[in-house]
Amino acid sequence: MELSKKVKSITPSQTIEITNTARQLKAEGVDVISLSAGEPDFNTPDEIIEAVYEAAKAGHTKYTASAGLPELREAIAKKMQRDNNLTYEPTEVYVGNGAKQVLYNIFLATLDQGDEVIVPSPYWVSYTEQIKMVGGEPVTAATTEETHFKLTPKLLKAHITEKTKMLVLNTPNNPTGSVYSRNELQALADVLAETDIIIVVDEIYEVLTYGEPQVSIASLNDKIKAQTVIVNGVSKSHSMTGWRVGYACGDAGLISALSSLTSQSTTSVAEPAQYGAIAAYNMNPENTEAYRAIFERRRDNAYAQIQTLPHVTCIKPEGAFYLFPHMQKCAEACGYKTVDDFVKEVLREKHVAFVPGSGFGTPEYARISYSLDEETFNEAISRIRNFIVEKTQS
Repeated sequence: MELSKKVKSITPSQTIEITNTARQLKAEGVDVISLSAGEPDFNTPDEIIEAVYEAAKAGHTKYTASAGLPELREAIAKKMQRDNNLTYEPTEVYVGNGAKQVLYNIFLATLDQGDEVIVPSPYWVSYTEQIKMVGGEPVTAATTEETHFKLTPKLLKAHITEKTKMLVLNTPNNPTGSVYSRNELQALADVLAETDIIIVVDEIYEVLTYGEPQVSIASLNDKIKAQTVIVNGVSKSHSMTGWRVGYACGDAGLISALSSLTSQSTTSVAEPAQYGAIAAYNMNPENTEAYRAIFERRRDNAYAQIQTLPHVTCIKPEGAFYLFPHMQKCAEACGYKTVDDFVKEVLREKHVAFVPGSGFGTPEYARISYSLDEETFNEAISRIRNFIVEKTQS
């Protein structure tokens, strides 16, 4: 069967591909350690599971409004006021099947053929592919380690053209772990306020910051808020990746359009999962802080461990649960031309899975997740270290 040119142009997600390969090897009995997954290793909290069970028993297993349950949209609006000092009416909140679908629907609702979208690199693998899928043109703005992989006003200005329709920001960032400060966001906002560029800010790792708390660019002033669409969800904050509940907050007209798209595609998010999200946003904030503290300890351990690898350098991440080390020199020292080849051989020989930076627009780097217990993570790094030593001394 002949496929469309559009679908042929899509590059499969490297993170999903490598994670699936690791799972397949595990199923075959191979002792694989995966550092590729973009999800916490904890189960969903019992309080949330119990709320979903009770909701299902009470008959909440039907279609809902395409924009989400009114109770959930209200809970999200309250969360935005409480945690982000941002006021949104429930009519300015849209609930979708995970932040990934929310992002896709935003691109579909706002981009016409040839519209340019500035995407700072390194970037999450799905941004550029989704933009291309709806006819947009991703324009990558290459950041550097010197700025901790953050977009600067100068770099932003250099990439704005008459075709620029949108900017995608991600903070805390996947894959780098970088977090924009209030001053850094303000500097970008000063540039953006002179334009009508739509700002899509992905804050899915919001609760996982290890210094200053997360700041939303929409909170800086009313002009920027009007230009901004915030994307978030319960996947990373409440270990609910498989429940598929994400949301957007923004202009009521856009939110209405997102609801219309859902009405003709997936109808709505599964009702029990929405009740789980309501429970998540009604939980005691102390639970989230304890969860964040665990990942901060893991970050500190992971950063110490990565520095023991020969020929590898890495900035210290400020958020999320990823390291993003420079590994090109290491790959070459081991006899490989590319980090991609190096990563494949580590998986084949040492059974450790992680993701080459080529999928994030930066082929000299790699993404290593520390979303698992420290003992297992340390064993994985030990295997990588042994691999490097064996290859460089042979």
